[in-house]
Amino acid sequence: MKKILFLLFALLLANVSAWADGVQFTASAPSAVVKGEQFRVSYTVTTQKVKEFRAPSFEGFEVLMGPSPSRSSSYSDFNGEVTRTSTITYTYILMGIKEGDYSIPAATIVADGESKSSNSLKIKVLPPDQTAGAAQQAGRGQGRASAASSTGQISNNDLFITATVNKTNAYEQEAILLTYKVYFTVNLRELEIKMPDLKGFLTQEVELQRGQPTLEHYQGRNYNTIVWSQYVLFPQQAGKLEIPSIDFDATVAVRTQRSMDPFDMFFNGGSSYVDVRKTISTPKLTVNVSPLPSGKPASFSGGVGEFDVKSSVTTTELKANEAVTLKLEISGVGNMKLISTPEVQWPQDFETYDPKVDNKFSLTRNGLSGSKAIEYLAIPRHAGTFTIPPVEFSYFDLKTKTYKTLATEPYELTVAKGEGGSEQVVTSFTNKEDVRLIGQDIRYIKTGDVRLTPKGQFLFGTWGYFLWYIVPLVVLVAVIVIWRKRAVENANVTKVRNKNANKMAVKRLKVAAKLLKEARQEAFYEEVLKALWGYISDKMNIPVASLSKDNVEQELAQHGVDKALSDEFLRLLNECEFARYAPSAVAGGMDKVYAAAIEVISRMESSIKRKK
Repeated sequence: MKKILFLLFALLLANVSAWADGVQFTASAPSAVVKGEQFRVSYTVTTQKVKEFRAPSFEGFEVLMGPSPSRSSSYSDFNGEVTRTSTITYTYILMGIKEGDYSIPAATIVADGESKSSNSLKIKVLPPDQTAGAAQQAGRGQGRASAASSTGQISNNDLFITATVNKTNAYEQEAILLTYKVYFTVNLRELEIKMPDLKGFLTQEVELQRGQPTLEHYQGRNYNTIVWSQYVLFPQQAGKLEIPSIDFDATVAVRTQRSMDPFDMFFNGGSSYVDVRKTISTPKLTVNVSPLPSGKPASFSGGVGEFDVKSSVTTTELKANEAVTLKLEISGVGNMKLISTPEVQWPQDFETYDPKVDNKFSLTRNGLSGSKAIEYLAIPRHAGTFTIPPVEFSYFDLKTKTYKTLATEPYELTVAKGEGGSEQVVTSFTNKEDVRLIGQDIRYIKTGDVRLTPKGQFLFGTWGYFLWYIVPLVVLVAVIVIWRKRAVENANVTKVRNKNANKMAVKRLKVAAKLLKEARQEAFYEEVLKALWGYISDKMNIPVASLSKDNVEQELAQHGVDKALSDEFLRLLNECEFARYAPSAVAGGMDKVYAAAIEVISRMESSIKRKK
């Protein structure tokens, strides 16, 4: 019994704490109203323990009623978690008495012993509709659309769409916001659009969350309005570019008169609704696009907007044959998707690899905002001190209308001799002391006692004389033996294909790397597929036409390849085939596929060699 009472007491405390925490006090009202028409302002607090409510000043409005408090409570039990919500709402009925923009300050309350303030409100009072009788229709019920005429005809003044751009003069690659906005006084049910390809523009749609319609006074009438769609356009060429007229298919509910049935008269007012289709066309727009000014820097990346660059290296002290990564991050707003990768001038004899790019940006009304992270991998092959010079990034700044060049800081790398590596000669060719051999000193020309051959002594009859004949003969025999051995090996086509499988795969992947740099996506995936299928065909001595994923899996298992590596190879095949026939679904993953192909072929070559 004591345990039960204790649990009930704990549950009561939990509920009390839940009520005490998170008390919210919010105000709500329409953003636009019509002069002379009533509207509602509500103040809601998420607790019923309210001792004092202080209303704000409603200057510019006439208070017709209020405050009218109403209470509500709700209870829910989900998976044993009990939730109780209690609210009080204070409602006012106001009327706008003068046109203009007004601000209603915050209201205050004392709830649970604490003072709380609501949010303030901004309301625009619109003039009455100038069309005869339209004011009674468009404004009635705040936000409800009026019905069309009983004939079912919908005029272009009752429903239309505007197309606007935020700028009619722009530079190449400068972001332009295209907005389609719907104006209506009818009962709009549906609206469909088929956006065509805009020639001369790279187009991306802005994701919108359409809310409730808002009132707007336009050309003497009050309309319900919704921003239906928005697109960010990046002009790809200079000149006068046209945004064509676009058709929208609208469905409108129109009230029609019915028979004077008593039930219809009572419930529906003697009328019903039918759906009427109407096609709306937007006006054409023209944008004047100026070319980028002359004098582009050599390091110009194609970027247009506002950007910043940061850099870092994984280490500045390493050994020969160890990897170092230079990380470059380009952040800002603009045409980030079209920015080319800056080049890094690595020291001579550094082995470099294709950079890895990670794009993290989102579409905004000003363009693409976010960052582009680039990782450059290199491996020094010699010991010494090297400098990575600053990486330059140039772009066109839209604020100053000039080219700007940003440069990262230089990095000095100290490379020590690698363990177990071969010795490498390091020289600057400046003086005798600068020339050295890592691990030991150079032995220079000996200038002391020199042994000379006596005059009259000939080479004929000496061991050296006979070696001049014996050594070439031995070399010739060795060459013939090696040549015959290779001829026998080359006669075995299966063995030759097996031996050259990795070489041919690397050759195809080099072609894929060029296609990757040229952003030729379909050709890139086709070349990677050739490399993968060709490698298996040569390694397993199976014609390409006879290959399938099932027999590949069986052959790999017979050659002792791990199941995980075999699954990775098949997954990569599936991904390339999918990307080849559905390129839009995997855009941006070419660099990852390229790296994965190199790794899986390398691992498979090592695995098969070990099993042999």
